[in-house]
Amino acid sequence: MGKKTKRAIVISLALVLGAGMAAYTPELPAAQVEQKYATPESRFVEIDGLRVHYRDQGQGPALVLVHGSNASLQTWEGWVERLSEDFRVISLDLPGHGLTGPDPQGRYDWISMATLVDQLVQRLKLDTFSLAGNSMGGAVAWNYAVMHPDKIEKLILIDSRGYPSEEPMPAIFKAYATPVVGHLLTRVTPRAAIASSLRKVYGDPDKVDAELVTQYHDLTLRAGNREATRERLSVPSNDRLLPRIGTITAPTLILWGTDDSWILPKYATRFLQDIENSTLRLYDGLGHAPMEEDPERTARDVRAFLLQR
Repeated sequence: MGKKTKRAIVISLALVLGAGMAAYTPELPAAQVEQKYATPESRFVEIDGLRVHYRDQGQGPALVLVHGSNASLQTWEGWVERLSEDFRVISLDLPGHGLTGPDPQGRYDWISMATLVDQLVQRLKLDTFSLAGNSMGGAVAWNYAVMHPDKIEKLILIDSRGYPSEEPMPAIFKAYATPVVGHLLTRVTPRAAIASSLRKVYGDPDKVDAELVTQYHDLTLRAGNREATRERLSVPSNDRLLPRIGTITAPTLILWGTDDSWILPKYATRFLQDIENSTLRLYDGLGHAPMEEDPERTARDVRAFLLQR
Protein backbone atom coordinates (compact mmCIF):
# COMPACT_ATOMS: atom_id res chain seq x y z
CA MET A 1 0.00 0.00 0.00
CA GLY A 2 1.52 3.33 -1.08
CA LYS A 3 1.88 6.45 1.02
CA LYS A 4 -0.86 8.23 -0.93
CA THR A 5 -3.30 5.37 -0.34
CA LYS A 6 -2.52 5.25 3.37
CA ARG A 7 -2.96 8.98 3.65
CA ALA A 8 -6.30 8.80 1.81
CA ILE A 9 -7.52 6.13 4.23
CA VAL A 10 -6.42 8.17 7.22
CA ILE A 11 -8.17 11.27 5.86
CA SER A 12 -11.34 9.29 5.12
CA LEU A 13 -11.40 7.82 8.63
CA ALA A 14 -10.81 11.25 10.11
CA LEU A 15 -13.72 12.66 8.13
CA VAL A 16 -16.03 9.83 9.22
CA LEU A 17 -15.01 10.19 12.85
CA GLY A 18 -15.32 13.95 12.64
CA ALA A 19 -18.82 13.69 11.22
CA GLY A 20 -19.70 11.21 13.94
CA MET A 21 -18.40 13.51 16.66
CA ALA A 22 -20.37 16.43 15.21
CA ALA A 23 -23.57 14.37 15.14
CA TYR A 24 -23.02 12.80 18.57
CA THR A 25 -26.35 12.13 20.29
CA PRO A 26 -25.94 11.65 24.04
CA GLU A 27 -27.92 9.13 26.02
CA LEU A 28 -30.86 10.29 28.06
CA PRO A 29 -30.70 9.32 31.75
CA ALA A 30 -33.08 6.51 32.62
CA ALA A 31 -34.74 8.57 35.35
CA GLN A 32 -35.42 11.43 32.92
CA VAL A 33 -37.05 9.17 30.33
CA GLU A 34 -39.03 7.37 33.02
CA GLN A 35 -40.35 10.64 34.40
CA LYS A 36 -41.59 11.59 30.94
CA TYR A 37 -43.09 8.28 29.80
CA ALA A 38 -44.16 6.40 32.93
CA THR A 39 -47.87 6.83 33.64
CA PRO A 40 -50.01 6.17 36.72
CA GLU A 41 -50.65 2.72 35.21
CA SER A 42 -46.93 1.94 34.94
CA ARG A 43 -45.55 -0.78 37.18
CA PHE A 44 -42.00 -2.05 37.65
CA VAL A 45 -41.04 -5.53 38.83
CA GLU A 46 -37.62 -7.07 39.42
CA ILE A 47 -37.25 -10.27 37.39
CA ASP A 48 -33.93 -12.09 37.24
CA GLY A 49 -31.79 -8.95 37.31
CA LEU A 50 -34.13 -6.82 35.21
CA ARG A 51 -36.42 -4.01 36.32
CA VAL A 52 -39.28 -4.72 33.94
CA HIS A 53 -41.73 -1.97 33.03
CA TYR A 54 -45.30 -3.11 32.38
CA ARG A 55 -48.88 -1.90 32.49
CA ASP A 56 -51.88 -3.92 33.64
CA GLN A 57 -55.14 -2.26 32.64
CA GLY A 58 -58.82 -3.18 32.37
CA GLN A 59 -60.80 -6.18 33.49
CA GLY A 60 -61.89 -9.43 31.90
CA PRO A 61 -60.04 -12.23 30.10
CA ALA A 62 -56.30 -11.51 30.03
CA LEU A 63 -54.51 -10.38 26.86
CA VAL A 64 -50.71 -9.97 26.93
CA LEU A 65 -49.11 -7.70 24.28
CA VAL A 66 -45.50 -8.00 23.11
CA HIS A 67 -44.00 -5.19 21.00
CA GLY A 68 -41.53 -5.37 18.14
CA SER A 69 -37.89 -4.46 17.65
CA ASN A 70 -36.94 -0.90 18.68
CA ALA A 71 -40.50 -0.22 19.82
CA SER A 72 -42.04 -0.26 23.30
CA LEU A 73 -45.34 -0.90 25.04
CA GLN A 74 -46.36 2.56 23.77
CA THR A 75 -47.08 0.94 20.40
CA TRP A 76 -50.15 -0.75 21.94
CA GLU A 77 -51.82 2.32 23.44
CA GLY A 78 -54.49 2.41 20.73
CA TRP A 79 -55.44 -1.18 21.49
CA VAL A 80 -55.35 -0.64 25.25
CA GLU A 81 -57.77 2.27 24.89
CA ARG A 82 -60.18 0.20 22.80
CA LEU A 83 -59.90 -3.21 24.46
CA SER A 84 -59.49 -2.55 28.18
CA GLU A 85 -63.24 -2.21 28.70
CA ASP A 86 -63.66 -5.90 27.86
CA PHE A 87 -60.25 -7.38 28.62
CA ARG A 88 -57.44 -7.22 31.14
CA VAL A 89 -54.69 -5.87 28.88
CA ILE A 90 -51.06 -6.35 29.94
CA SER A 91 -48.22 -4.78 27.99
CA LEU A 92 -44.51 -4.74 28.77
CA ASP A 93 -41.21 -3.28 27.62
CA LEU A 94 -38.88 -6.08 26.54
CA PRO A 95 -35.19 -6.05 27.59
CA GLY A 96 -33.24 -3.36 25.76
CA HIS A 97 -36.41 -1.41 25.03
CA GLY A 98 -38.55 1.32 26.54
CA LEU A 99 -38.26 1.90 30.26
CA THR A 100 -37.03 -1.62 31.03
CA GLY A 101 -33.61 -0.85 29.60
CA PRO A 102 -30.71 -3.21 28.85
CA ASP A 103 -30.24 -6.69 30.24
CA PRO A 104 -26.86 -6.99 32.03
CA GLN A 105 -26.76 -10.62 30.87
CA GLY A 106 -27.51 -9.77 27.22
CA ARG A 107 -30.50 -12.10 26.86
CA TYR A 108 -32.09 -10.75 23.69
CA ASP A 109 -33.01 -13.84 21.69
CA TRP A 110 -36.64 -14.88 21.18
CA ILE A 111 -36.60 -17.79 23.60
CA SER A 112 -35.04 -15.74 26.39
CA MET A 113 -37.63 -13.01 25.93
CA ALA A 114 -40.43 -15.59 25.88
CA THR A 115 -39.04 -16.87 29.18
CA LEU A 116 -39.23 -13.32 30.58
CA VAL A 117 -42.87 -13.09 29.50
CA ASP A 118 -43.55 -16.33 31.36
CA GLN A 119 -41.86 -15.01 34.49
CA LEU A 120 -44.01 -11.89 34.34
CA VAL A 121 -47.31 -13.72 33.89
CA GLN A 122 -46.37 -15.99 36.77
CA ARG A 123 -45.88 -12.90 38.96
CA LEU A 124 -49.30 -11.71 37.85
CA LYS A 125 -50.76 -15.15 38.65
CA LEU A 126 -52.10 -15.76 35.16
CA ASP A 127 -52.68 -19.44 34.49
CA THR A 128 -54.06 -18.92 30.98
CA PHE A 129 -54.29 -15.89 28.70
CA SER A 130 -54.29 -14.74 25.09
CA LEU A 131 -51.03 -13.50 23.62
CA ALA A 132 -50.35 -11.02 20.81
CA GLY A 133 -47.04 -9.95 19.31
CA ASN A 134 -45.85 -7.68 16.51
CA SER A 135 -42.72 -8.30 14.43
CA MET A 136 -40.00 -9.50 16.84
CA GLY A 137 -42.73 -9.65 19.49
CA GLY A 138 -44.64 -12.00 17.20
CA ALA A 139 -41.65 -14.34 17.21
CA VAL A 140 -41.56 -14.12 21.00
CA ALA A 141 -45.30 -14.90 21.08
CA TRP A 142 -45.23 -17.98 18.87
CA ASN A 143 -42.12 -19.28 20.65
CA TYR A 144 -44.05 -18.90 23.89
CA ALA A 145 -47.00 -20.80 22.40
CA VAL A 146 -44.67 -23.65 21.43
CA MET A 147 -43.04 -23.69 24.88
CA HIS A 148 -46.25 -23.34 26.93
CA PRO A 149 -49.19 -24.61 24.87
CA ASP A 150 -51.32 -25.20 27.97
CA LYS A 151 -51.22 -21.50 28.91
CA ILE A 152 -52.29 -19.94 25.60
CA GLU A 153 -56.01 -19.47 24.99
CA LYS A 154 -55.62 -17.57 21.71
CA LEU A 155 -52.62 -16.32 19.73
CA ILE A 156 -52.38 -13.17 17.59
CA LEU A 157 -49.41 -12.69 15.24
CA ILE A 158 -48.99 -9.26 13.64
CA ASP A 159 -46.46 -8.93 10.80
CA SER A 160 -44.46 -11.47 12.76
CA ARG A 161 -40.87 -12.54 12.43
CA GLY A 162 -40.13 -16.23 12.35
CA TYR A 163 -39.13 -17.54 8.94
CA PRO A 164 -35.69 -16.91 7.43
CA SER A 165 -36.00 -13.84 5.23
CA GLU A 166 -35.36 -14.15 1.53
CA GLU A 167 -34.93 -10.36 1.34
CA PRO A 168 -32.17 -8.15 2.78
CA MET A 169 -32.81 -6.97 6.32
CA PRO A 170 -33.87 -3.32 6.75
CA ALA A 171 -30.92 -0.99 6.32
CA ILE A 172 -30.99 0.29 9.90
CA PHE A 173 -30.85 -3.26 11.31
CA LYS A 174 -28.05 -4.21 8.94
CA ALA A 175 -26.14 -1.11 10.03
CA TYR A 176 -26.48 -2.01 13.73
CA ALA A 177 -25.20 -5.51 12.94
CA THR A 178 -22.10 -4.16 11.19
CA PRO A 179 -19.18 -3.95 13.68
CA VAL A 180 -17.83 -0.43 13.12
CA VAL A 181 -21.09 1.19 12.01
CA GLY A 182 -23.02 -0.55 14.77
CA HIS A 183 -20.79 0.98 17.44
CA LEU A 184 -21.14 4.39 15.77
CA LEU A 185 -24.95 4.09 15.90
CA THR A 186 -24.80 3.65 19.66
CA ARG A 187 -23.44 7.21 19.77
CA VAL A 188 -25.08 8.86 16.77
CA THR A 189 -28.87 8.67 16.42
CA PRO A 190 -30.26 11.71 14.60
CA ARG A 191 -33.93 12.42 15.11
CA ALA A 192 -34.26 12.51 11.31
CA ALA A 193 -33.09 8.87 11.10
CA ILE A 194 -35.83 7.78 13.51
CA ALA A 195 -38.40 9.73 11.51
CA SER A 196 -37.23 8.10 8.27
CA SER A 197 -37.46 4.58 9.74
CA LEU A 198 -40.96 5.21 11.07
CA ARG A 199 -42.14 6.46 7.69
CA LYS A 200 -40.91 3.22 6.16
CA VAL A 201 -42.75 1.21 8.82
CA TYR A 202 -46.09 2.91 8.16
CA GLY A 203 -48.12 2.28 5.04
CA ASP A 204 -49.12 5.95 5.10
CA PRO A 205 -46.03 8.01 6.01
CA ASP A 206 -48.20 11.08 6.62
CA LYS A 207 -49.48 9.44 9.83
CA VAL A 208 -46.02 9.77 11.38
CA ASP A 209 -46.27 13.00 13.34
CA ALA A 210 -43.73 14.91 15.44
CA GLU A 211 -45.03 13.50 18.73
CA LEU A 212 -44.54 9.91 17.55
CA VAL A 213 -41.01 10.65 16.33
CA THR A 214 -40.13 12.28 19.66
CA GLN A 215 -41.43 9.28 21.59
CA TYR A 216 -39.43 6.75 19.57
CA HIS A 217 -36.33 8.94 19.63
CA ASP A 218 -36.46 9.48 23.39
CA LEU A 219 -36.95 5.79 24.16
CA THR A 220 -34.14 4.84 21.77
CA LEU A 221 -31.81 7.26 23.57
CA ARG A 222 -32.74 5.88 27.01
CA ALA A 223 -29.45 4.91 28.63
CA GLY A 224 -28.27 1.49 27.42
CA ASN A 225 -30.96 0.86 24.81
CA ARG A 226 -28.80 1.61 21.76
CA GLU A 227 -26.01 -0.68 22.94
CA ALA A 228 -28.61 -3.36 23.65
CA THR A 229 -29.89 -2.96 20.09
CA ARG A 230 -26.40 -3.42 18.72
CA GLU A 231 -25.87 -6.55 20.82
CA ARG A 232 -29.26 -7.98 19.87
CA LEU A 233 -28.83 -7.44 16.15
CA SER A 234 -25.21 -8.63 16.09
CA VAL A 235 -26.13 -12.23 16.87
CA PRO A 236 -28.66 -14.52 15.17
CA SER A 237 -32.01 -14.96 16.88
CA ASN A 238 -32.54 -18.38 18.40
CA ASP A 239 -34.95 -19.99 15.93
CA ARG A 240 -34.51 -23.60 17.07
CA LEU A 241 -38.25 -23.86 17.82
CA LEU A 242 -39.29 -22.99 14.26
CA PRO A 243 -39.63 -26.68 13.25
CA ARG A 244 -42.23 -27.01 16.04
CA ILE A 245 -44.44 -24.13 14.95
CA GLY A 246 -46.90 -26.65 13.52
CA THR A 247 -47.54 -27.96 17.04
CA ILE A 248 -49.40 -24.76 17.98
CA THR A 249 -53.03 -25.70 18.57
CA ALA A 250 -54.41 -22.45 20.00
CA PRO A 251 -56.78 -20.56 17.70
CA THR A 252 -54.51 -18.09 15.91
CA LEU A 253 -55.30 -14.80 14.19
CA ILE A 254 -52.66 -13.56 11.73
CA LEU A 255 -52.82 -9.83 10.96
CA TRP A 256 -50.69 -8.26 8.23
CA GLY A 257 -50.37 -4.93 6.46
CA THR A 258 -50.30 -5.33 2.68
CA ASP A 259 -47.76 -2.50 2.43
CA ASP A 260 -45.30 -4.02 4.90
CA SER A 261 -41.91 -3.67 3.21
CA TRP A 262 -39.95 -5.05 6.19
CA ILE A 263 -41.62 -8.48 6.43
CA LEU A 264 -43.54 -9.11 3.24
CA PRO A 265 -47.13 -10.44 3.31
CA LYS A 266 -45.96 -13.68 1.69
CA TYR A 267 -44.69 -14.72 5.13
CA ALA A 268 -48.22 -14.38 6.49
CA THR A 269 -49.23 -17.29 4.25
CA ARG A 270 -46.40 -19.37 5.72
CA PHE A 271 -47.85 -18.94 9.20
CA LEU A 272 -51.30 -19.70 7.83
CA GLN A 273 -50.07 -22.93 6.25
CA ASP A 274 -48.05 -24.10 9.25
CA ILE A 275 -50.50 -23.26 12.07
CA GLU A 276 -53.51 -25.48 11.55
CA ASN A 277 -56.16 -23.53 13.47
CA SER A 278 -55.32 -20.12 12.03
CA THR A 279 -57.02 -17.29 10.14
CA LEU A 280 -55.41 -14.52 8.11
CA ARG A 281 -56.63 -10.94 7.82
CA LEU A 282 -54.84 -8.52 5.50
CA TYR A 283 -55.09 -4.74 5.81
CA ASP A 284 -54.85 -2.80 2.57
CA GLY A 285 -52.63 0.23 2.80
CA LEU A 286 -51.18 -0.53 6.24
CA GLY A 287 -47.53 -1.26 6.92
CA HIS A 288 -45.43 -3.19 9.42
CA ALA A 289 -47.23 -2.09 12.60
CA PRO A 290 -50.94 -2.08 11.66
CA MET A 291 -52.07 -2.07 15.30
CA GLU A 292 -50.26 1.25 15.80
CA GLU A 293 -51.09 2.75 12.42
CA ASP A 294 -54.81 1.90 12.55
CA PRO A 295 -55.80 0.79 16.08
CA GLU A 296 -59.50 1.26 15.40
CA ARG A 297 -59.78 -1.26 12.57
CA THR A 298 -57.35 -3.79 14.00
CA ALA A 299 -58.72 -3.70 17.56
CA ARG A 300 -62.22 -4.26 16.24
CA ASP A 301 -61.11 -7.47 14.53
CA VAL A 302 -59.16 -8.58 17.59
CA ARG A 303 -62.13 -8.06 19.89
CA ALA A 304 -64.33 -10.18 17.62
CA PHE A 305 -61.68 -12.91 17.50
CA LEU A 306 -61.17 -12.99 21.25
CA LEU A 307 -64.91 -13.14 21.93
CA GLN A 308 -65.44 -16.06 19.57
CA ARG A 309 -66.32 -19.33 21.25
